[in-house]
Amino acid sequence: MEEHDVVTEAVEAAMVRIRRRQTRGALGKDSPVPIAVFRVLDAVAGTSAASVGALAPTLGVDQPRASRLVAQAVSSGHLERVADQQDGRRAVLRLTPTGHAVVTAARNGRRAAMAAAMSDWTDRERTEFARLLGQFVDALDRRET
Repeated sequence: MEEHDVVTEAVEAAMVRIRRRQTRGALGKDSPVPIAVFRVLDAVAGTSAASVGALAPTLGVDQPRASRLVAQAVSSGHLERVADQQDGRRAVLRLTPTGHAVVTAARNGRRAAMAAAMSDWTDRERTEFARLLGQFVDALDRRET
């Protein structure tokens, strides 16, 4: 196996470990919010005008599954549908205060875990890692479009 392939394989393995850890650890074990619903809340928090149709590809699910997840988040009081200011026929999704609190707590937990993992790194190492990781994710995003 060529060195390039070994490096690529190591990056892929690390990314899989990160994904698994994030999926398990995004919420505490005792959270009343299922992970799939949290993913909806997290996605809505990352946009200014999310709709069910826009969420489906973001979540990697089909439209009916996205609709069911949104309905679950709405019925649990974490998300609300509001009229779009540009097009009153269209509904956009917005976090409720409860949903916002769930997302904020999870993000704070993730950031604390990341800070702890890099606690013995130098400022330069942390900065370089952030730069390279951002560059890597940007390149992946460009390949998807």
